[in-house]
Amino acid sequence: MNKQKEKSNLFNFIFPGLVILLYLGLFFTNSSKTEKAFLLSGRMLLDLIPVFVVVILFMGGLNYFLNPQKAKKFLGKESGLKGWFFAILLGIISLGPIYAWYPLLKDLQAHGMKNGLIAAFLYNRAIKIPYLPVMVYYFGLEFVVLLFIYMIIASIVEASIIDLLH
Repeated sequence: MNKQKEKSNLFNFIFPGLVILLYLGLFFTNSSKTEKAFLLSGRMLLDLIPVFVVVILFMGGLNYFLNPQKAKKFLGKESGLKGWFFAILLGIISLGPIYAWYPLLKDLQAHGMKNGLIAAFLYNRAIKIPYLPVMVYYFGLEFVVLLFIYMIIASIVEASIIDLLH
């Protein structure tokens, strides 16, 4: 086992242990707030379980149906405009908390997805279809359309810079 892997495995045990020690220390200094924070964390975890299940199922299906050659074809270095289209579209229609998507994106990266396309996906998550009517109501159709066009263009520019640097 290499040193990097050993450090990673050690961190996987140390970090949760430190969090537990922190909760215990806080419990003895301010038990009511610590209990409230612990219960809030538990409720948040329960709320996130369905999202995690969907992402895990999606990742399992992805691993089953998407082999490295297909991933490289649609999202790899040779994907061209098709890769940009899929990354931007999937970013716009993706739902749920962003951190739930990180494992899936890491898996896609391992299958050959370009870092720039990951950046484009993440950038375009800011565009949300369900919020369109409210945005149009407050800012007008012209502003919203221009904003979304500029956001897509900015995501491509930013992602291209990331590809150049990485």
